Amino acid sequence: MSDALRLPSARERLVRGVIPENPVFRQLIGMCPILAVTNSMAGAVTMGLATLFVLVSSNVVVSLLRKQLQPHLRILVYTLTIASFVTIADRFLAAFLPEMSLLLGPYVPLIIVNCLIISRAEACASKQGLGPAISDALGQGAGFVLGLLSLGFVRELLGSGSLFGVGVLPEAWPNWLIMVLPPGAFLTLGVLIALVNWWDGRRGQ
Repeated sequence: MSDALRLPSARERLVRGVIPENPVFRQLIGMCPILAVTNSMAGAVTMGLATLFVLVSSNVVVSLLRKQLQPHLRILVYTLTIASFVTIADRFLAAFLPEMSLLLGPYVPLIIVNCLIISRAEACASKQGLGPAISDALGQGAGFVLGLLSLGFVRELLGSGSLFGVGVLPEAWPNWLIMVLPPGAFLTLGVLIALVNWWDGRRGQ
């Protein structure tokens, strides 16, 4: 099979999702939770892990059903599969982490329309076996979590002087209120994307 038609292996899928095809800094998809819940590390971690759970679970189901999928019904199957696992994640948070569930509000149910998950079902899980599908989900999910944590670290540290709610900066250090507000999310995301591109440029040279 030629390189143009060869699908990536499980290892390639895993590695690509973390940095080379990072959903946050490369593909720029799933921006809603990235901008909305990263004013704290706790919110970023919880959203990242919930998305990772849904991504892995849906990729597994779609991969197992890929030979039975009808072209005109595949998007419907993806959506119903994703919605089922999002409901599980949402109810789990409500039952065991009620404060975090209230903090994240509607953004956990909105994982259903996160284009990262449906794109991985279409690009990988519907075309390859279970191994590559799981590796792809783990790689893309890890990349998504990394992006959320990067923004959460910068925004909570500079905006509140804390990490996971624990103060780490001296009391005399001025908090940048803008960092925990929506403009701070856009500013931090832009700076981090610029840094990633700058680093890649240096590596290329």
